[in-house]
Amino acid sequence: MARLALHCSALVVLLLLVEPVRGQVAVPAPAPAPAEEPRPEFSEFVAKLKEQALAQGVTPATVEAALTNLEPLEIVVERDRSQPETELTIDQYVSRRLTRAFVRTATEKKREHRTDLEAIAKKYGVSSGVLVAIWGMESNFGRFTGTRPTVQALATLAWEGRRRAFFTTELMDALQILDKGYIELDQMKGSWAGAMGQTQFMPSSYLAHAQDFDGDGRRDIWNTLPDVFASIANYMIAYGWKDNELWGREVRLPAGGATKLGASVGFRQSGCRAARELTVPVPLAKWQSLGVRTVSGGALPKVARSASLLGAGKKSYLVYSNYDSLLGYNCAHAYALAVGLLSDRLD
Repeated sequence: MARLALHCSALVVLLLLVEPVRGQVAVPAPAPAPAEEPRPEFSEFVAKLKEQALAQGVTPATVEAALTNLEPLEIVVERDRSQPETELTIDQYVSRRLTRAFVRTATEKKREHRTDLEAIAKKYGVSSGVLVAIWGMESNFGRFTGTRPTVQALATLAWEGRRRAFFTTELMDALQILDKGYIELDQMKGSWAGAMGQTQFMPSSYLAHAQDFDGDGRRDIWNTLPDVFASIANYMIAYGWKDNELWGREVRLPAGGATKLGASVGFRQSGCRAARELTVPVPLAKWQSLGVRTVSGGALPKVARSASLLGAGKKSYLVYSNYDSLLGYNCAHAYALAVGLLSDRLD
């Protein structure tokens, strides 16, 4: 799902998970609940949505087809109000996601779709391994893309009121997608939160990044794999991915570990929660002087002018600007690390 990412050019940043302790992270970490707006009658609310859509240039035919006789989805309200808060350490999350069977399937899928993946990797500059890793993490290689009607889910979430402005904007974007003929209404399905297709794009991300790689006139992230892969690649490029750079590497820390190192350089003050758990950019030579070494105990290779450290669980990693690009897709350290590690195995 599209999330905010911060970029540091060729910088690496020290990442220290400060909440919860010992590298525990919520999967995903829930944001603080916004103040809930009063809930009007659903029919009245939809009538205003129709007016707003027409004012934004959506054709009357699309507005009527998508919003007439619409009913709220109570299951969506329940899911939004009772999101699971199960917390896993990063080690637990990665081990549960990157099972032998999952890695084996990823390897097979990369081989199966080699021709399309190589063409897309060449055009966009994002490796096949990264594309397959994100595809696998987002939709289990297209097996789980969501079954909720996107328009109905977004209208319900906008009406509920907890994040009315955000979901109303996403709904308007979904109507634009329908109006442009990229997907039929009965085929526009996704998660209860409105994330769509095998890429799990929100409608705004779809309009900004989805691609029609096969040239059939539709940006089909639901059923057309070349479009799926190209859309992921285009998204990653927009968030600063550079295929000639690493996302990160495992390292050894000196006595005192990540807590001491993080306190010595300071943390970022902006961005999503995961981004704020990263230190400010620090030159690679500085980490060397502070005692950070390769896993084998050697000097840090000069793969970038500057770099950063992820200290969580039993392992620590220097992470580079490409790691921020992964957070841009889903701003959770467990997710970004799992994608990075899986892409390394595939590439």
